[in-house]
Amino acid sequence: MKKQNHIHFIGICGVAMSALAIAFKKQNWKVAGSDAGFFPPVSTNLEKNQIDFYPGWHPDRMLKDGVPDLVVVGNVASSTNPEWLYVKEHKLPCLSYPELIAKYLVSPNSIVCAGTYGKTTSAALLTWILKNAGYNPSYMFGGIALNDMASACRGEQEGGYSVLEGDEYKTSRSDPRPKFAHYSPTHLLLTSVVWDHADVYPTEESYVQAFQNIYDAVPDTGLRVISEKAIKVIDTKDKPIISYGADKANEYQFANVRQSENGVSFDIIHHGKIYPLKTRTLGAFMADNITGCFALARQIGLLPADIIQSVAEFLGTRRRLEKRYAGKITVFDDIAHSPSKAEAILNSLRSVSMGKIIAIFEPNTGNRKRASITSYDDAFTAADEVIIPRLTKIKVDPSDHDSPLDGSELAAVIKKTHPRVQYFENDHVLIDYLLENTKKNDVVVFLGSHGFRGMIDELVSRVSGKQSKR
Repeated sequence: MKKQNHIHFIGICGVAMSALAIAFKKQNWKVAGSDAGFFPPVSTNLEKNQIDFYPGWHPDRMLKDGVPDLVVVGNVASSTNPEWLYVKEHKLPCLSYPELIAKYLVSPNSIVCAGTYGKTTSAALLTWILKNAGYNPSYMFGGIALNDMASACRGEQEGGYSVLEGDEYKTSRSDPRPKFAHYSPTHLLLTSVVWDHADVYPTEESYVQAFQNIYDAVPDTGLRVISEKAIKVIDTKDKPIISYGADKANEYQFANVRQSENGVSFDIIHHGKIYPLKTRTLGAFMADNITGCFALARQIGLLPADIIQSVAEFLGTRRRLEKRYAGKITVFDDIAHSPSKAEAILNSLRSVSMGKIIAIFEPNTGNRKRASITSYDDAFTAADEVIIPRLTKIKVDPSDHDSPLDGSELAAVIKKTHPRVQYFENDHVLIDYLLENTKKNDVVVFLGSHGFRGMIDELVSRVSGKQSKR
């Protein structure tokens, strides 16, 4: 009887790592993992798929069912992590998760969705479109789909397609290359290029160069579908591209964008033909994301009617302008962790909201670097009020003299171009403030890559009357 392959994930509770763990479980691998902590929905998904996991780093528990055939090492594996030390000392086969994707998921037709923003939604939507069209793609996107679709899957390999979210963040602690450097794109969807992750890319030029590299990596026989916004930044070097955007000069143009609290409708114009589309996902920027996906799907031969139907059925992904509560007030949650992403979300909400908009914002590590300060100018204009909560603690390199902004400093930065900005050290005081200072039709939107320590759930519970005021 053939031995069952055994894989262990150090840092299994990340969205991408857990999705890959589940994908390998469905391929009949024995899967286990460890992490510092486990929270829904990741822990729930792991349990539902009968994956063994435990808190902390314990080599003895990693080995309880034998030595793993492969260890996937997440960014949580510091130089002092006992499991990582054991892997190195005993020379166990190990990969970072981008390397795992490259080895097991990348197909001959490798579609990579990259860009500062829009890449998760685009990768999820393209996967949904291809699956509905009868393809069986391998895929991975770093979010949780609201449709019945896992976040990663190993599909048809021979001659098939893969759809991958191309993250520009570093591969691992020991490999500074962007994750998408491993994905060998034959098809590139590039949504945007706006300087981000100053902790990895200290200058705008270094950030742009990462996207230039993936653009250049596409073979001449491949396909480049590029947003008009990215074309302004990337040197296209006279290579053939398919452009998309709002301008009439693009091969695929979106126009007549109409949005409401229930979704977005718009037209795509291509070679003189007009294709009306509707989506239940929120945000005017979805017209941009969908047009890029429509263009790529059309260019590989899918029929417009099939693409339009899939778009209409697509529900989006969690934490992408996700409506968490609608009643007296409306509460949204979005992963927007940079000034540019926050600005796009707030502009969309402003166009459909009758009441006041209060934004609670926590940036990612890179946007707490002092080099990113100028990017905050006028980014929150569409909000009536901005609140900075106590920021999540991050590891600081003692040799790095550019110490990260703390919450009060960040509030002062934003206050330079916004009249109403506050910093709250205490989460419960923040929630009390929101309850006391919102009224009918107001909007509260949480923006940031961290989980806000249960504040969203507490606000929803209290505003809906399910929990008495403390």
